[in-house]
Amino acid sequence: MEKGDNAAPPNRLAAANDNGTGTEPPSVDIDAALIRIAESIGRHIARQHIRACRAANDNEPEGTD
Repeated sequence: MEKGDNAAPPNRLAAANDNGTGTEPPSVDIDAALIRIAESIGRHIARQHIRACRAANDNEPEGTD
């Protein structure tokens, strides 16, 4: 630094995420997102249950001769 140079301003460094603190609620509807996740989990469990039932009963029905 040369004589007479000003010192760096105190706010010259800013955080990479300088958005500040968010006080407003998020724009995502939390209830809708949770319901969608629960529906997906329910469908997955139902598919697993159906596959397990088919595997357990893989013999031919009787009386179809």
